[in-house]
Amino acid sequence: MSRPLDFKLYVITGENYHPGRSMAEVMEAALRGGADIVQLRDKESPKRELIEKAKRLKELTAKYGVPLIVNDHPDVALAADADGVHLGQDDLPIEAARELLGPRRIIGISTHRIEQARAAERAGADYIGVGPVYPTGTKPGRQAVTTAYVAQAAAEIRIPFVAIGGITESNAEEVLRAGARRLCAVSAIVGYADPESVCRNLLEKINAWSLGEQAVVPASLPISVAQTLPERRDVREIALTVNGRSERTQAATLLELAAQYKLEGRSVVADLDGAVVPRQLWGETPLQGGCSVEFVHFVGGG
Repeated sequence: MSRPLDFKLYVITGENYHPGRSMAEVMEAALRGGADIVQLRDKESPKRELIEKAKRLKELTAKYGVPLIVNDHPDVALAADADGVHLGQDDLPIEAARELLGPRRIIGISTHRIEQARAAERAGADYIGVGPVYPTGTKPGRQAVTTAYVAQAAAEIRIPFVAIGGITESNAEEVLRAGARRLCAVSAIVGYADPESVCRNLLEKINAWSLGEQAVVPASLPISVAQTLPERRDVREIALTVNGRSERTQAATLLELAAQYKLEGRSVVADLDGAVVPRQLWGETPLQGGCSVEFVHFVGGG
């Protein structure tokens, strides 16, 4: 892609969940509620019909400035001028899809374990699906990966990932607590009488956790600093490398990590993933799972 992919609430079509209501009616309600990426998933329609559905849905999503993703079929995505494609593990390889779609279109892929997530990241996926988190009717027979895999992805994967599978308003916070910051739902949204309100409620939960994440206070942060930060209900822990050693931390920024290692006031240079970060920017520099930090001490001589 030519720019970073940013979304929070991913909604997938499911016409069998709303008999008597059109796909356009249901999806527009979801878009009004804040859905910021939409996938056309249709395992039954012939290709020609699928292309027409995709074209109509593209007109709708374009009105809201939201990307349209087509499930499984890069050729349908191209024919309908959709924004990208979502692949399964048994579909076309990411590299082949990229050759067909070019650099600007979005390519996502479903993953069910961390090895698949790592492979997708290496292959150039723009995002991955992590799931199914819970048992779901859209993936009958597929074993749930549970929130344990969500936590693994949050700690290690650096491209956007979206938690999917059996997610509802009632269990969304459990998934967010595990480290997800993007949620996807099918039946819980399109199968509900008021998709707009469900989307608004899910977005409210996502935003609450995303804002809270910026207010993490490590135990070693000075009380005078900690008192200026808003209270947070929970803390997310990430895995990273500090001076060549694998560590885990609750620090959200480089400044908080420095405080954790009691480096305040010392002559230290911080390097994050190969780039030196000026000290005045430490408090604005977020830490991501899998990052590498080097703190270099200056020793005076003479």
